Amino acid sequence: MEQPLLGGAPARRCCSSGTLKAWLPILSWLPRYNLKWLQMDVLAGVTVGLTTVPQALAYAEVAGLPVQYGLYSAFMGGFIYTVLGTSKDVTLGPTAIMSLLCYSVVGGEPCRAVLLTLLCGLIQATMALLRLGFLLDFISYPVIKGFTCAAAVTIGFGQVKNILGIHGVPQQFFLEVYYTFYRIPEARVGDVVLGLLCLAVLIMLTFMKMSLTSEDAPACQRVARNIVWGVATMRNALVVTAASLVAFSWEAYGHHVFTITGQTAKGLPPFRPPPTSDITPNGTVVSFREIVEGFGGGLAVIPFMGLLESIAIAKAFASQNDYRINANQELLAIGVTNIMGSFVSAYPVTGSFGRTAVNSQTGVCSQAGGIITSVIVLLSLAFLMPAFFYIPKASLAAVIICAVAPMVDFRVVVKMWRIHKLDLLPFFVTFLMSFWQVQYGIMGGVAMSGVLLLYNMARPRIKVKDGETKPHKCSLSPPRSVVLDCHHVSHIDYTVISELRDLLRQFKLREVNLIFSRVQVCTSVFRGLFLGCPILTDLLCKISVPPYSTGKDFKGVLCNLARITAPC
Repeated sequence: MEQPLLGGAPARRCCSSGTLKAWLPILSWLPRYNLKWLQMDVLAGVTVGLTTVPQALAYAEVAGLPVQYGLYSAFMGGFIYTVLGTSKDVTLGPTAIMSLLCYSVVGGEPCRAVLLTLLCGLIQATMALLRLGFLLDFISYPVIKGFTCAAAVTIGFGQVKNILGIHGVPQQFFLEVYYTFYRIPEARVGDVVLGLLCLAVLIMLTFMKMSLTSEDAPACQRVARNIVWGVATMRNALVVTAASLVAFSWEAYGHHVFTITGQTAKGLPPFRPPPTSDITPNGTVVSFREIVEGFGGGLAVIPFMGLLESIAIAKAFASQNDYRINANQELLAIGVTNIMGSFVSAYPVTGSFGRTAVNSQTGVCSQAGGIITSVIVLLSLAFLMPAFFYIPKASLAAVIICAVAPMVDFRVVVKMWRIHKLDLLPFFVTFLMSFWQVQYGIMGGVAMSGVLLLYNMARPRIKVKDGETKPHKCSLSPPRSVVLDCHHVSHIDYTVISELRDLLRQFKLREVNLIFSRVQVCTSVFRGLFLGCPILTDLLCKISVPPYSTGKDFKGVLCNLARITAPC
């Protein structure tokens, strides 16, 4: 029997090889490591590393920290995840969402950001050891989508001031919008031109990569395709490098045309325990207790969102590439990464969807690709920090805007409206409250989801039938099937549809049939099945449905509906 995703593993002897492999997944794949894997891991690690360096510098700006803190946060995950991670594709490091959450809690104070990393890591590791991964299920899909959309808008608009080259803009979102437009006459021409040019190049390369096809072609066309793919994949590094050369050229002649990053710390970060106190500019010492009290609800939100983001990414790529992950082990890997990261002045990290996608597309074969990525980051810290002095802030802003733009996906609003309209309540509560304080947005969305859940439990749908009915027998009985008893399912919302879609992908990869039994003749159930996941309609011929209260058999109706998208 396969190991469940969240806990529930059977008890093993403490010193057995199975237990050791469960806690150290590297022991499962390292004996099978070969030269071919090494070649692909080096290629993927270098590619991801060239993507990580400019993104880490940019995300440090989002967190309100000096740019070197982005690199400090980008290398520990590669080493730790190689030993403890269960997904070959996932890469840990700074992300846009975690950077925004970090800024909302610590306000750009480096010492407090490092201490926050330690506390987040301890919370995440404790959850893993207590096998509390199931708590993530209380954050529904509409809440996640509402938060990511709001975060993308907040982060993206927050970089407009860097594109324009204006200063003195408040960080609170609504004030930021007002003062950004108010100070447009103060915009610097050099920053505007360079920022828009970087945006145009990044967008063009993104669309070029999306338009590439994988069909068979002559050798020359395949070579050209690989060149375009490589350039488009490393677009962030290329754009930042080119912009830095332009800025250096103007600075060399004494023309301060662009707003540049400026002085950065040189060399590798010292390995030391994170600070447990802080000193304000006026010399006041802030104790550990006062700092933790200042974190407030963010100390609960940041660990949860880090876990949720990383595990969602790991599940998505595990389903795509046909392997399994252990969610509690993923919690442990992220927790240990943050704990160890706090000793090298990192701020909280999690899995990155963009870099994980690059890792997977490049053909990574094992978690060892993360070591190559981490080495590239360390080399950048050791030798390239003086060159980062000339990076224009407008180019980093363009990188951030292009990175968060795909997160704004309002198509889910239409899907929720068609499937289950009440899902829009937690979505919009989260979305709107996140513009006030991001942690309050998540808390408000979870609270609204809880209210809706309790309401449905307190006011269940009741259907009275006259007489006793019996379900029809399934006409087909495949040798490998899973029967889903829907007798007590009264409605299906958008979160259920998303999980069913992923479940069906897993079953198709293993050639297992999914059979729905005793589906209730309920409008919301069928609307969810047909509008939310049309791929399920090819299973309707195998559904066992109870007769309607009048005695009418809906089996034929279902087959007619199924013929719309799949012959019965």
